[in-house]
Amino acid sequence: MTRVFFATDIHGSEVCWRKFLNAPKFYGVDVLVLGGDMTGKALIPIVRDGNRHEVVLQEHHYMLGSEDEVVQMERRIAGHGYYSVRMNRDEMAALQANPEMVARLFQERMHATLEHWMVLAEEKFSSKPVRCYVCPGNDDRPETDEVIAQSKVVEPAEGRIVDIDGIEMISTGWSNPTPWETYRECSENELGTRIERMTGELQDPARAIFNLHCPPHGSKLDEAPALDKELRPLHGGQLLHPVGSTAVRDAIMRHQPQLSLHGHIHEGRGVARLGRTLAINPGSSYETGILQGAVIEIDARRGVRTYALVSG
Repeated sequence: MTRVFFATDIHGSEVCWRKFLNAPKFYGVDVLVLGGDMTGKALIPIVRDGNRHEVVLQEHHYMLGSEDEVVQMERRIAGHGYYSVRMNRDEMAALQANPEMVARLFQERMHATLEHWMVLAEEKFSSKPVRCYVCPGNDDRPETDEVIAQSKVVEPAEGRIVDIDGIEMISTGWSNPTPWETYRECSENELGTRIERMTGELQDPARAIFNLHCPPHGSKLDEAPALDKELRPLHGGQLLHPVGSTAVRDAIMRHQPQLSLHGHIHEGRGVARLGRTLAINPGSSYETGILQGAVIEIDARRGVRTYALVSG
């Protein structure tokens, strides 16, 4: 029997990444699987003003009077999934006037943070028999894979078939088109082709795990707030509609894997049955520092034995 912990969509939250690394001890699992969207979405400048520092975080303005306060704020920013950067007012003005500089600085901070995360994983698992698989998602830049590939303990899963105690797992972080035109999205036809390319190499798709970032369309795991043309939530975000992938649903219904793991839609936390397939989306509350996940006991011959949605 193998115990798997699955989480997804931590979007740069170091608090959630540390909790993910602690899951083997906390939940007694053997295997970690992180679905897509590891990296953060924004830079937060901490601007030096004389002997003080100024920062705006989630529309709240803070004045920091000591180095300890600045360090604590940096940790707080990282916990929310953002990248902090210290600068003076002149550097801030130059940054505001140069979008290319912003993009370059964001990439540098993202890259450095991922490298730090890989070091944390190596410190945690270098002497422990824990397997850790990570599959970047549609919000993650292509260079994310390069950093993960250099790790000695974290294995990249995108486009691969990996063996988990005799159970094959396929993974992709690509999604169907979104309003935000992210880094890894494609047409439903192309997404279906990506999935079929992997399923064609499986020994027995019915015994496999499909780790597909985008949830299946119409599964209740894919319901997100409806948006207007300006990408603003309609009816205060209370009006939900399905935004999942028809290609993912078609692949699941065609091959009927024993388990499919999804994310992408943070509000879509739940469990669904699609024919014989157990589909799980643990959801995401990364901005609060809460790691939502699923603990699954699975056997190569008997399939999924138990599962539970967890958070903490």
